[in-house]
Amino acid sequence: MSETDESLGSDRGEAVLAIFQRGAEFTKQILDENTRLRRELSEMQLRHGQAAQSDAEWDKLRSELIAKIEELESRNENILEQLRSVEGENLQFAERYVEVEEENNNLANLYVASYQLHSTLDPSEVVKVILEIVINLIGAEVFGVYVAEEEGDALRPVAAEGELVANFPVLRLGEGMVGRSVAEGEVQLGDPGVSGGAPSQGGEPVVSIPLRVEDRPVGAIVIYKLLQQKDGFSPLDNELFTLLAGHAATAIFASRLYAQSERKLNTIQGFIDLLTK
Repeated sequence: MSETDESLGSDRGEAVLAIFQRGAEFTKQILDENTRLRRELSEMQLRHGQAAQSDAEWDKLRSELIAKIEELESRNENILEQLRSVEGENLQFAERYVEVEEENNNLANLYVASYQLHSTLDPSEVVKVILEIVINLIGAEVFGVYVAEEEGDALRPVAAEGELVANFPVLRLGEGMVGRSVAEGEVQLGDPGVSGGAPSQGGEPVVSIPLRVEDRPVGAIVIYKLLQQKDGFSPLDNELFTLLAGHAATAIFASRLYAQSERKLNTIQGFIDLLTK
């Protein structure tokens, strides 16, 4: 074999070796790429599995949170119901407290009125107290105080508010609303459609309160007109009617007896003075 042939063979061998080496390198690259792809696939599968697991855990957690929220909302609704119930009870207590305060105030007013009626035996002072009670506690604007004559059936006005005493008519026992009220001993209410006018204008009484001691007529309180801000009678007014019907009558009766006894005592004392001079 010539040198030329050996040289050619050597060149071909090196070429083949080079091709083999490149093939080996390419194969290695393919294997490395395959390994890399497998690794990435495994990582992707792992991530996908973890994501799937995370989604399942999130769904479970979300369900638990929804259940907890629903439970809290239910408890909150129960608390709100209890709060509304307590607020209702508090409102009832507040209303009852106001009622009790009003009742206590009414009782205090009745006590003061009763005490004032029996605090004097002066007839003019007794009538003055009656006027103040009717004005301040009942809220009357035009009314008169009548006294029954000791003999006869006349009821004569002795004091008045809102009108002159002279404008109040003389009444008779058993006649008209006032006369029947005193004769029967019952409070009489007037007709709302025609009541409320002044006596000088021919108005009719709003209410007649009889004043009696046992079966003996003493007089009457006749109200013709109420104050503008008062549109009717309250339970307290009814209590005052009852109080005035009894205590005012007793106070007037006692003051009249006292005045009569004083006059008689003065007369007797004067007669004794004349005899002893």
